Amino acid sequence: MNRLFGAKSTAPKPTLTGAITNVETRIESLDVKLAKLNAELSTYQQRLAKMRDGPGKTAIKQKALKVLQQRKMYEGQRDQLQQQSWNMEQAGMMQDNLKNTMTTVDAMKTTTKELRKQYGKVNIDKIEKLQDEMADLMEMGNDIQESISRSYDVPEEVDEDELDAELEALGEEVEFEGIGESSGIPGFMLDEAAPPQFIDEPPETGKVKEAAG
Repeated sequence: MNRLFGAKSTAPKPTLTGAITNVETRIESLDVKLAKLNAELSTYQQRLAKMRDGPGKTAIKQKALKVLQQRKMYEGQRDQLQQQSWNMEQAGMMQDNLKNTMTTVDAMKTTTKELRKQYGKVNIDKIEKLQDEMADLMEMGNDIQESISRSYDVPEEVDEDELDAELEALGEEVEFEGIGESSGIPGFMLDEAAPPQFIDEPPETGKVKEAAG
């Protein structure tokens, strides 16, 4: 059977990158040939510029025309190969874009599948109940803070008339202390200089002196 149909080829299949590389190699080879032809044409042009008309000049001109034809042929081949290389590069870019697109689609599918699994485990009712419990706890905490920060001595509503009367009484006390200090007795000693409260009438000055004598 192998004699009739040939053995199965085991060579690797050509790839787009390999084909582009081969074309680029051929283009480089043509560039070398074109450079050689351009140098040869330049030599012929210099010789023709110095020669007079005659059989020798005609022979060199024919050689230059032949080299020029070869150059045109190589330039045509190079242009074709460059176009092929460009087309393959575009195909490669399209292939890469398609691979990237497929990778993105697969990733989105996987992510969607995982999200469905995760959200499928979420109970909205439990979340709402948890939110309600948190709100109740916050309100309870606020009530506790308000209760422990409440003042017991100072009433919430203060009568301004009472405050004015108390302020006026303080002013009278200050004036009274000023009178005591002007008489040479400090204000804090006025109460000590006064007679005791259990005596109805203060003693007379003359009687105090007789008793003392």
